[in-house]
Amino acid sequence: MKITDLLKRDTILLDLQATSKESVIDELVDQLNQAGRLADKDKFKEAILAREAQSTTGIGEGIAIPHAKTNAVKTPAICFGRSINGIDYNSLDGQPSHLFFMIAASEGANNTHLETLSRLSSFLMDTGFRDKLSTASSVDEVLTAIDEKEAAEETDQNKVTKEAAKGSILAVTGCPTGIAHTYMAADALKNKANELGVDIKVETNGSGGVKNKLTSKEIEEATAIIVAADTKIEMDRFKGKVVIEVPVAAAIRKPQELIDKALKQQGPTYQGGSKTQDTNDTEVGKKSGFYKHLMNGVSNMLPFVVGGGILIALSFIFGINANDPNDPTYHPIAGALMTIGGGNAFGLMIPILAGFIAMSIADRPGFAPGAVAGLMAATGGAGFLGGLIAGFLAGYIVVGLKKLFNGLPQSLEGIKPVLLYPVFGILISGLIMMFLVIEPVSALNTGLTNWLAGLGTGNLVFLGLLLGGMMAIDMGGPINKAAFTFGIAMIDAGNLAPHAAIMAGGMVPPLGIALATTLFKNKFTKAEKEAGKTNYIMGASFITEGAIPFAAADPGRVIPASVVGSAVAGALTMMFGIGLPAPHGGAFVILLVEGNPLLYLVAIVIGAIVTALMLGFLKKPVE
Repeated sequence: MKITDLLKRDTILLDLQATSKESVIDELVDQLNQAGRLADKDKFKEAILAREAQSTTGIGEGIAIPHAKTNAVKTPAICFGRSINGIDYNSLDGQPSHLFFMIAASEGANNTHLETLSRLSSFLMDTGFRDKLSTASSVDEVLTAIDEKEAAEETDQNKVTKEAAKGSILAVTGCPTGIAHTYMAADALKNKANELGVDIKVETNGSGGVKNKLTSKEIEEATAIIVAADTKIEMDRFKGKVVIEVPVAAAIRKPQELIDKALKQQGPTYQGGSKTQDTNDTEVGKKSGFYKHLMNGVSNMLPFVVGGGILIALSFIFGINANDPNDPTYHPIAGALMTIGGGNAFGLMIPILAGFIAMSIADRPGFAPGAVAGLMAATGGAGFLGGLIAGFLAGYIVVGLKKLFNGLPQSLEGIKPVLLYPVFGILISGLIMMFLVIEPVSALNTGLTNWLAGLGTGNLVFLGLLLGGMMAIDMGGPINKAAFTFGIAMIDAGNLAPHAAIMAGGMVPPLGIALATTLFKNKFTKAEKEAGKTNYIMGASFITEGAIPFAAADPGRVIPASVVGSAVAGALTMMFGIGLPAPHGGAFVILLVEGNPLLYLVAIVIGAIVTALMLGFLKKPVE
């Protein structure tokens, strides 16, 4: 299949009118929709924004490739847009983007479609090809340039494949979507290696599966391996080899630097499971460390928290004590909901948190020691904080065991993961938890709970103001997650007030922005007003990230307005004495709150109005 089978005259815009990242996405989505390529325009845009939230698709060199693979696409297609003046797309090199290729892949796209889309991505690494697109004076010139490039590449394909197969340096590329960046990174590395006279073989982990897979013999003979990926890659095969790990974008932007490092073996030796990282590698460092391990635990724990928490909240419909068989209001359904949600789902919350933190640190051998240590924290009264300590403790203990057992004979290699790591990992972690961690942390939890319970109204209001504001500062980032994690810990400890402020604060930014687009229409573009409608739903669903596109386009006004509105909402929930037993659910769990549901709704609405009014005052009319 040719690229021009997917890129047609009706999906080419040579003079984009957009002036911001949000508006260029809207313009390209509109064009695909008008051309009949989309089954659900709004759902496709959501998929595009979800991909952007993972990492920007503005790859630098004046190029952006927003893309998504979703059932909202009726017919696989490419939309090309060109901006003469350039648009700030938060590109990796900080420069404006001029060439935009929006890739729409259907969920059931076959390999032929995916390979065609990836081929376009690789062509964009050629400066001459980009220049032709930049100077094309008509749609026909764009299509001709693409056809000519494709014909030229087809002629050289066999030669390139043969040369690449030698492979003294190996590389693996992969991105979450597996459509564009995977192949662009691969071609950047191959092109630069050919230019430098270096033999290289690159394995791609894309939507169409693993291509050009590295063999055991190639890995054994390789000087070093470059892993440029933002998605899970099979790593254990590289044990004992020098491995340079970077995000996929680094291979697109800095292929020569990575190849030079590989030739000089300037990287850590991969130990199998435990990632030994070069501390000078800032690209890797950005995605590692405490926050990475914590978020791995929190993200895997959330389904238990959300499912269990909402079941607990539903049990309260029958009465606050209806789950207790000894209470006159007892109802068997309430008892079942509480047993499933509280006794089981919530019971697994802390062990799962600790297990996945430990697994992030030490790979699979860390999971069992982490889960057992987490269970000890939960049953011993150390709670959420004890679970955090358990996860990090178990993870690093297993990392230490790996180093300790590294000198054992090769014949014992097979029993390490099934015998040595579990036995010693569980034993050592368990002993430390039992005799050093549980008692003091349990006392600390009790003290914190008593402190919160004893706070006066003024102090509680300040706490609500702080927690609500934290939810809006980075809208799903570390500060937002820190507040959310604290709220879950307090629910686990039996104090429901903090999380009520947290959920209210998280709902306000998208709701306030949506309200602003309705009340102050002259302050927003047409595309922003359309996106504002979606934010009503996202805000009501407690999805703070709905505000991100607006914050990215105008951070100086949107973020302060969101923080103030969220802080007001959080403070009011504390003032009104609201408690929230459900950790998620937004407007759908308002009726389940402790206290007056109407006052909780009033707090959220007032916060949204404050944000909307501030935006209306701060933003200038759109010309």
